[in-house]
Amino acid sequence: MFKFSFLIAALSLLGAQQLWAQEFRLGYVNLDRIIREAAPSKSAQAKLEQEFARREKDLQEIGSALKSAADKLEREAMTLSESQRAARQKQVMDQDRDFQRKRREFQEDLNARKNEELQQVFERANRVVRQLAEAEKYDLIIQEAVYVSPKHDITDKVIRSLNSAK
Repeated sequence: MFKFSFLIAALSLLGAQQLWAQEFRLGYVNLDRIIREAAPSKSAQAKLEQEFARREKDLQEIGSALKSAADKLEREAMTLSESQRAARQKQVMDQDRDFQRKRREFQEDLNARKNEELQQVFERANRVVRQLAEAEKYDLIIQEAVYVSPKHDITDKVIRSLNSAK
């Protein structure tokens, strides 16, 4: 009798599990692919490149001028007096310190703007994911996992939706 009750309970649980598995819809979104492939992400990247191109060019010019000054100092060091050499070394070191500061500020500004733009892309992507989840009756959509079966990957749908929504 006990074996029969146990068998009925196990079959009931198995049937409930199969029913649950059929009704539960799971989706997966790969954020890295969205950042690489979605049109809003690409346009944000182009916008940042355009916005920071002048400053980057200026930094490259400053770096070239600094290298030239350091090379010139190295070449002429033997012909300069001790006070002239010390003054030129101090000048090159001051230029280098200023260059490093400007480069650091540039990188900080670029990173801050990149984070702002990526945040906007993530917000748009999350809205699209929510709309897709509601329209296609998904129960759960995850963004990070160790392994995901390709049948659950809805990244292409999200990218298509982001690319079509301007």
